[in-house]
Amino acid sequence: MSSPQHSGVPRWVFVPAAAGALFIVLPLVALASRVEWSQFWSLITSESSRAALLLSLRTSAMATLLCIVLGVPMALVLARTSFRGQSLLRSLVLLPLVLPPVVGGIALLYTFGRQGLLGHTIEVLGLQIAFSTTAVVIAQTFVSLPFLVVSLEGSLRTAGDRYEIVAATLGARPTTVLRRVTLPLVLPGLAAGAVLSFARALGEFGATITFAGSLEGVTRTLPLEIYLQRESDPDAAVALSLVLVVVAVLVIGLVRGTRSDAP
Repeated sequence: MSSPQHSGVPRWVFVPAAAGALFIVLPLVALASRVEWSQFWSLITSESSRAALLLSLRTSAMATLLCIVLGVPMALVLARTSFRGQSLLRSLVLLPLVLPPVVGGIALLYTFGRQGLLGHTIEVLGLQIAFSTTAVVIAQTFVSLPFLVVSLEGSLRTAGDRYEIVAATLGARPTTVLRRVTLPLVLPGLAAGAVLSFARALGEFGATITFAGSLEGVTRTLPLEIYLQRESDPDAAVALSLVLVVVAVLVIGLVRGTRSDAP
């Protein structure tokens, strides 16, 4: 049996590496060990659980679409242009990655809420955003948008612009270059960013409960349902948590698959 290749990595490095792996894996094993498997299906298909899951899937899909619509242009601007203040703009775009979600929820509330920055304008238009399903989508988009921007910007920089320059010199208009050359070239990065954004939106909690509240069938997404079930029905909370873990594993597999398919 051949020994594993480690490219000159010191043997002692494998000790903390194994400890780190156990640090991540053991809580997942503990979670799985607490699942009431005989009642698993009934726990995750109760009326409130199904409503929360369907709401999460629907709002996460909408948030992912918004991330694509807003994030692709942002990534293109950051990767293909140069202007004063670009570094500051990139820092602001990536801020939700490190900002506590509850702080983001408060910021959204003071922007779109009735007493917020845009509250009067929204009220004049007859719209109600805070504590609605729309608020869930906005909160999810706010926290997941940076994942798409980071992934796509990295793909754009890695791919370079030589093919775009050639297409432009042949007379292709900028929009044609974007549609026929740039986007197909970075499609794996775009797909990976979209999957990551969907996963982040699906697991969003802090900004959602702060900005949208927790109304069953309206704003109570799966993470909020898990939080509430933790006190009233721990078995259901554990089962639903395992569902999110499985989704996360599938997401990681999809991201690795899309990146391995990249040229």
